[in-house]
Amino acid sequence: MQAPTDIAALNEQIRREAAFLEPLRAETAKVLVGQERMMERLLIGLLCKGHVLLEGMPGLAKTLAIKTLAQAFDAHFSRIQFTPDLLPADLIGTQVYNPSNATFSVRKGPVFAHFVLADEINRAPAKVQSALLEAMQERQVTIGNESFRLEEPFLVLATQNPIEQEGTYPLPEAQLDRFLMKVLVDYPERSEEREIIRRNLAAEEPEIRPVVSIQTLLQARQAVRLVYVDEKIESYILDIVGATRYPARYQLPQLAPLLEFGASPRAAVAMAHSARATAFLQGRGYVIPEDVRAVAPDVMRHRIGLSYEAEAEQVSADTLLREVLNAITIL
Repeated sequence: MQAPTDIAALNEQIRREAAFLEPLRAETAKVLVGQERMMERLLIGLLCKGHVLLEGMPGLAKTLAIKTLAQAFDAHFSRIQFTPDLLPADLIGTQVYNPSNATFSVRKGPVFAHFVLADEINRAPAKVQSALLEAMQERQVTIGNESFRLEEPFLVLATQNPIEQEGTYPLPEAQLDRFLMKVLVDYPERSEEREIIRRNLAAEEPEIRPVVSIQTLLQARQAVRLVYVDEKIESYILDIVGATRYPARYQLPQLAPLLEFGASPRAAVAMAHSARATAFLQGRGYVIPEDVRAVAPDVMRHRIGLSYEAEAEQVSADTLLREVLNAITIL
């Protein structure tokens, strides 16, 4: 990517385009306590046209976060509870027969929304997964012989419980690869949890007002594409991804027995996009190595395969990625 002639002017432009973030964060903070990292990842997904998979225990505000974000954007929000008996028609819609004129009409499903919460996504069978996959990848839905484009922005926020595995269908690698990020959601701090209790005991619930238009978000997406990515940053990203495929080439031979397969090319693209969005969220017109390091675990933890040896030794994807990031340096 060619370097901009005036980086100061680019920084100023990015700061102007990112001005909507301050009122947005202030509005969502009325309801959400802590979980800033999760909210930042959701914003990165929105700015990069990417979907986000959240993994965490119940009650960690995953549903509340996406609902609050949709209200602050004045966007259409839809929640789908995935269950083993769910059918593709329950997700995308179906054709309904009208006996009065002997014709079929299309009744659209809940996937036709700006923000779609796929709650406990791994509880649905393969047919439902494939129906959602078309919407995520192609941004269209096929019902009968007709295909319908999904309105932008379109963000799928999927959740899954890391503990409860009975009656679940593990997501195939092809579908996991379609998620821009897999974010691990942890428990709040003690002080944050105290504030959560106090807010829930308050007499009145705060009302979230729409403070950002959809048009502003679409303009911000265009501005993110202006953020400068230097060739050294591109090489840094390629080295991180390459180290998960050929660890011995990067002086990491100890990782080879622990890896079944490395990250796909989509991981490198996702990391570049996410690093750009991270710079944008900080009002900066160029990507720095810290931006890449910040998003690398979320972008890659679901895109590498662990061997049986790694599982036997209880080595997690995050542990492997931490070794990779510590070993790879930017030249």
